[in-house]
Amino acid sequence: MNNHRLRHMAVLLMLTAASASAQRAPAAIALFPADKSVVVNPDTHLILNFPSAPTLGKTGQSRIYDAADNKLVDTLDMAIPAGPAAAGGRGGAAAPAAPMTPVPYEYVLGRRATNANTIPGTPSGVAVATPATSQLTIIGGFTDAFHFYPVIIHDNTATIYPHNNLLTYNKTYYVQIDSGVLSIGDGSFMGIAGNGGWTFATKRAPPAADSTRLVVSGDGSGDFNTVQGALDFIPDSDNIAARRVTIFIRNGTYEEIVYFRNKTNVTLLGEDREKVLVTYPNNEVFNPHPSNVGTNEVPGTFPSRRASFMGDNSRGIQLVNFSIRNPTNGQAEGLLLMGSQNIVSNVNIAGSGDALQLNGSTYLTECLLEGAGDSILGRGPEFFDRCELHSRGVYMWIRNTDANHGNVFLNSKFRTTGNGMTEIARAPTNNGKNYPYAEAVLINCVLGGISPVGWGAMGGDTTNMHYWEYNSMNASDGKPVDVSQRKPESRQLTMPKDAEIIANYSNPSYVLGWTPTMAPLVLTQPAGVTASAGQSATLSVKVTAIPAPGFQWSRNGTIITGATSATLNLNNVRAGDAGSYTVTATNSSGRVTSNPAMLTVR
Repeated sequence: MNNHRLRHMAVLLMLTAASASAQRAPAAIALFPADKSVVVNPDTHLILNFPSAPTLGKTGQSRIYDAADNKLVDTLDMAIPAGPAAAGGRGGAAAPAAPMTPVPYEYVLGRRATNANTIPGTPSGVAVATPATSQLTIIGGFTDAFHFYPVIIHDNTATIYPHNNLLTYNKTYYVQIDSGVLSIGDGSFMGIAGNGGWTFATKRAPPAADSTRLVVSGDGSGDFNTVQGALDFIPDSDNIAARRVTIFIRNGTYEEIVYFRNKTNVTLLGEDREKVLVTYPNNEVFNPHPSNVGTNEVPGTFPSRRASFMGDNSRGIQLVNFSIRNPTNGQAEGLLLMGSQNIVSNVNIAGSGDALQLNGSTYLTECLLEGAGDSILGRGPEFFDRCELHSRGVYMWIRNTDANHGNVFLNSKFRTTGNGMTEIARAPTNNGKNYPYAEAVLINCVLGGISPVGWGAMGGDTTNMHYWEYNSMNASDGKPVDVSQRKPESRQLTMPKDAEIIANYSNPSYVLGWTPTMAPLVLTQPAGVTASAGQSATLSVKVTAIPAPGFQWSRNGTIITGATSATLNLNNVRAGDAGSYTVTATNSSGRVTSNPAMLTVR
């Protein structure tokens, strides 16, 4: 073989090696799921961790292929905007995998939709068709369109969001990313090409269909990576007798729009209230509600889509021990919940205007709400028990009719966070419509930053409005609030004259029309303790339950006589006290046993 041919072959080998190298992300970039990983949950996002902050491009595509036949499964196109006047954050555009035939929306029939039949311009419910300049994704199966960000960047991390429910179990996929999608300052990332640069295989099968406990973990170690993935797995049901399914959410930040509909008896339980965060930049501009119907005015109308976390037409939902935050401005709910007999317990909710929208009966206990004004919107009935509310503007705009009660607050705290003062509630005439039966009742509440008049604008006939207070106290000194300048349309309840009213409105069953019950759930597990002989040791557990539970501690499986509170104090411990301690909490709705905590005696 002559030297010329040898040189030619060497060049070809070098070019081939360079081409193969270009198909893969540089080693400094960490991929999730990791390249060639297996047992991946199909609801995974695609995450790239760069050595420096990446820049989002305005051209190029991210694509996912089925490795078995090289079939294109999903496409995200950066050339198409995510939606009108992006809500906030840093994101790009989305496009479906290929041109597809639109399927008519059949809301009343409850037809489930998928991303496989969504094209640019598919209407959102009964709204005017979304312009083809924006791209859409199906969330929760019953909505035709949510605008979304196909790529979101935080610091050095870029997260790519495939369209929901297009990846399936027992498949191998490969990912391609054009060079225009993402870049870093040193120019070392030129995309991922070919069919071997980033591959992963999904789990063989989903959890058992009759599972009553599902685990969500963003690192892929649970049954699902996303909250939405777990909710989509649970069958729709209008049967209140359906078995309760608990979705346990491990600590982490879950940046995703959550939307579900027609669910019954589902509990979402966070591992730690402060360390589980569901968040997404969304608002009325980015995902407007239908233009020709009221927002959740009556059952069957299409819901608002502007919240970070939404439950629609669902019953027996329990949201427990986590945080929800909408980081945008405008009409931007953290939580929007429509249905009946729902419970929100030990949850932080943050949004902007209309930070919390409730339509249908909800019991809230020990929750924190943070909003910018009109922070609570809805039609009731809602009962707030030992909750704390922060608002920069008027706290609520109540729209209940005479068919049900409105908003009732028992032993709760109101703290104005803006400059100056604001009001508790308002009910102005809106688009020619007023709410003559609007109801806001405060019993034994602590008020800070509330103006002397107490209440905001009231429109139309106020004869049947209930803007009532009993025993309001100042946050500053704990003394009774000076109510001498309260608006004449409002009323101060007094004892003994209004004893029956006060008793009724202190009772959730009277306000809601049903009795809230919830089996015990562990919010904070007991932690192990090491103590020297002769010292004291304390074990404790935090549990939420309705009604309040009883407790029983055990050591190595044997009941400890008299150890019947949430805290176990052990004095003058000895070697024989060492062992595994658990506590069982029980009420009329059920029981739960904590994880074991070890007491070590030195």
